[in-house]
Amino acid sequence: MPLQPQHTFVHLAENGSATELPADSFWSNLDKASDTDFGWLVSEFEFTADWPNWEMHPHGDEFVYLLSGALDLLIERDGQVTSTTLEGSGAVVVPRGLWHTAKVKTPSRMLHITRAAGTQHRPA
Repeated sequence: MPLQPQHTFVHLAENGSATELPADSFWSNLDKASDTDFGWLVSEFEFTADWPNWEMHPHGDEFVYLLSGALDLLIERDGQVTSTTLEGSGAVVVPRGLWHTAKVKTPSRMLHITRAAGTQHRPA
């Protein structure tokens, strides 16, 4: 049966296994996950408005791939914010430990691959 990454995230463990995770409960259960073999999280999101928060992943870079739409991805580094425009499709690697958010120009679908353990959020 095919996966719908908006509804079922996939955890790629260090040992090579892949586990399906329900998206609706993933973030609320993140603190209960083991940090020793957290591996990588693959998820998809659809955005019709700007992200309501900034996020930061302390344990790994994040691969952000725009599947459709248009947006500006903002990354804060050393107190300076840079903006990268993505339209149609394209990707950005957000380095670990850097705060980032997005300003949506047109409804957008994005695929994310990151180490989710320890993810932090702050209001935009």
